[in-house]
Amino acid sequence: MSNKQADNNNNNSGSNADNIEFPTSKKNLILNNNTSDKSIHNINNNLTFISEFIRRKSGIAGVIILLILVSMTIYAFFGIPFASFKEWNNPNYWIDNPRLASPIWSDFFGYLGRDTPEHLILSSSVENNDANRGANKVTISTTNENGINVVTHSYHINYNSDIPPNDFMITYSLHKEKIPPAIEIELIRPNNNKFDIYFDSITPSISGSNQSITLGRIFSTDSLIHQKLLDYLKFYNYKQETSKPEVMLFSNHENRSIMKGNYTFNVKFYLFNNEDEILNSKLILGGEKFGLMGTDELRRDLTVGLVWGAPVALFIGLSVSTISIVIGMIYGIIAGYKGKRTDESLMRINDIFYSLPTLPLLIIMSLFLGRSIFLIVLFLIFFGWMGTAKISRSLALQIKNFQYVEAAKLIGQSDIKIIFKHIIPQLLPLTFASIAISVPGAILAEASLSFIGLGDPSIPTWGQILHEAHTAAAASRGLWWWLIPPGMLIALTGLAFVLIGNTIDSLLNPKMKRM
Repeated sequence: MSNKQADNNNNNSGSNADNIEFPTSKKNLILNNNTSDKSIHNINNNLTFISEFIRRKSGIAGVIILLILVSMTIYAFFGIPFASFKEWNNPNYWIDNPRLASPIWSDFFGYLGRDTPEHLILSSSVENNDANRGANKVTISTTNENGINVVTHSYHINYNSDIPPNDFMITYSLHKEKIPPAIEIELIRPNNNKFDIYFDSITPSISGSNQSITLGRIFSTDSLIHQKLLDYLKFYNYKQETSKPEVMLFSNHENRSIMKGNYTFNVKFYLFNNEDEILNSKLILGGEKFGLMGTDELRRDLTVGLVWGAPVALFIGLSVSTISIVIGMIYGIIAGYKGKRTDESLMRINDIFYSLPTLPLLIIMSLFLGRSIFLIVLFLIFFGWMGTAKISRSLALQIKNFQYVEAAKLIGQSDIKIIFKHIIPQLLPLTFASIAISVPGAILAEASLSFIGLGDPSIPTWGQILHEAHTAAAASRGLWWWLIPPGMLIALTGLAFVLIGNTIDSLLNPKMKRM
């Protein structure tokens, strides 16, 4: 009897061992099979997604617009001097540009209406001489007159506009010793008449001095030019006004019309010390057209502002949307996975944030905490995560009941590992679509703050440009190039991410795919 009982005990113990090991091996087998099948399924889904995305015209259009914005960003950092970004609000940096000039193509290069003059900036320094093209050029010569070194900067201009320039300006920088040099300006017109229009010594009192470097700027309204032109009134068959030298010098002597042809401004520097050196000079001929996108009231090149606005807009949109979506996703997953009191507490906090009036609070925070672009990004993140948290919670409530999540619990995986390994990967497609769709909202929020004067005034953004245009009444004054381009860029940027986001969502959402 005892032997039989022992055998029965052995059999029972073996049976118990089998019962203990079988479920574990079965769970591992189920988990391994699920993991392997899931990996193969994910690879196939990725390939299918890419091929389907390529077939969607709206998604491709969004990608093309995004590539243009990325190209503008690259050009801003590598093709435009960074000083233009830092000195955006410094009027002295843009003083050589015209005020409220339209783009060079605004009259379709003279085919629509009168051929208005283009603003020209010709420099004696080759690296700064971006306006030299065609018949416009600069030559430099050095002669010796009675022991005095004479350096002549000759600016050759082919002027073919129907109206005279707005003004002209000569700037220079030089290194001088004790005896101040002298400067003379003469103009040779297309009919070979030579006008001596300026002569004076270069002194700190008229030019300003920085140690041994002297900077000077001669305007067309200078009184010395006015006096010199009095001697040339006799060449004209009609009354001229010497108070407008830019009109007199470019007018025909027989009738009231523009004398078109080749003009030469000779700027002569008389140096009385061997150590004196001319560092640079410029001829600025004021016109009504400048650059690809014109200028604003502070003479700033709007092309520079619009291009610099691209990296700023992408930084704001992508940083705000990415961080807020990630925060909301993790917050909602924790609430949905934990459930019970944790879920209830986190969702009540979410509802409190959701009920806050966003725009008034953004305005108050901008006024009292500052208007730095980084603070604005933090404000937008602070109010941008609640919607994603609600969606992520509802999905987490479903995913936590899936077989592979239950299997992970049975083998003892921690909650953090389950969340980051099994739940978050399932929400990544939705996350990418949500990020793309949320970018336009972040960009528009910053543009709205800038438009009402609460953006960062120290950097060029599209919203800030619109704010300044609105303040200057650009619409009523017909300054369309100040209003339309930044507005279009904001709209196109939003459109790009909406097209990409909706395409991703339609490919991953079965209901939208059927539609």
